[in-house]
Amino acid sequence: MKIGLIIYGSLDTLSGGYLYDRKLVEYLRSQGDQVEIISLPWQNYAAHLADNFTFRLPKNLDILIQDELNHPSLIAANRGRHPYPVISLVHHLRSSELRPSWQNVFYRTVEKKYLQSVDGFIFNSRTTQGVVNGAIAAPKPSVIAYPPTDRFGAQLTEHEIIERAKNEKLRILFLGNVMYRKGLHTLLKALSILRPSSVILDIVGSLTTEPAYTKLMQELIAKHDLSSCVFFHGSLDQAPLIEKFRQAHILAVPSSYEGFGIVYLEGMGFGLPAIGTTAGAAGEIIEHEKTGYLIKPDDSDSLASILTSLQEDRGSLTRLSLNARERYLRQPSWNETAENIRSFLRSFLR
Repeated sequence: MKIGLIIYGSLDTLSGGYLYDRKLVEYLRSQGDQVEIISLPWQNYAAHLADNFTFRLPKNLDILIQDELNHPSLIAANRGRHPYPVISLVHHLRSSELRPSWQNVFYRTVEKKYLQSVDGFIFNSRTTQGVVNGAIAAPKPSVIAYPPTDRFGAQLTEHEIIERAKNEKLRILFLGNVMYRKGLHTLLKALSILRPSSVILDIVGSLTTEPAYTKLMQELIAKHDLSSCVFFHGSLDQAPLIEKFRQAHILAVPSSYEGFGIVYLEGMGFGLPAIGTTAGAAGEIIEHEKTGYLIKPDDSDSLASILTSLQEDRGSLTRLSLNARERYLRQPSWNETAENIRSFLRSFLR
């Protein structure tokens, strides 16, 4: 197959969505398919809407995949004449994120027009599928293909997990770009309630995605005297990132919304119970009080209570950690998932 993939910016961007796109391209190429990357420049939302006046779909393809993140740029192009199917790869809808309702009314209107302009969908979770099907008049052909979560493998044995739980300080890992949606402020407020001397928080992720938010978090750390237990590491390559996974006891990313949450399963591969929120698809991965915890977005009090409990009860921490590892081992491999996507794409050509 000759396949096109439309994205914003570079395929090497560090985020869960771009990891999905990158791994999909690698798999398709390994199966002998030609994949052309069509990159549109990152701009603000209004400028992306203006792309509709100039951008047209490429020619000479068998099928075109569009990352739904690009939706504001593609509505007019999709409605033009094109001799191949257009498939949208949906990680999550912009209008599902937590923001003022009037803004989401606008985003929902634009996204609905886009979703109605394509021929089928690749979804990363049942939650995302349900949200999209609720936004359009009638469901379209689709496949649910869970993201790749096996880039690190299961890294710790049961014995290593049991021994790690005995470490005196509770080590918490936050892994994600430092941006409002990922909920770092909720985690820092929870830590301000605890004794700073009892925990260590490692923050791994880009500090430049939302610079104003990063500055606000640094000010919050200073205000609550957390600098002795909170450490920013920026984005890390695989080896140092694996070391942070191995050192941690808990993965806490209390996002206001996740379309799936690759990071929760990656942490579970290291025996890390995951703390996410009830918004979005985290509940498809995290079983409350068994493999981690689900709190309401911005509920720092509940998060503080959970962290205190795990700090004091290492037996519960060990049980959750072993359950998390077992949950990771049950996840389908990426090759199985990617082959389902490829079969779905080929079905349009038949």
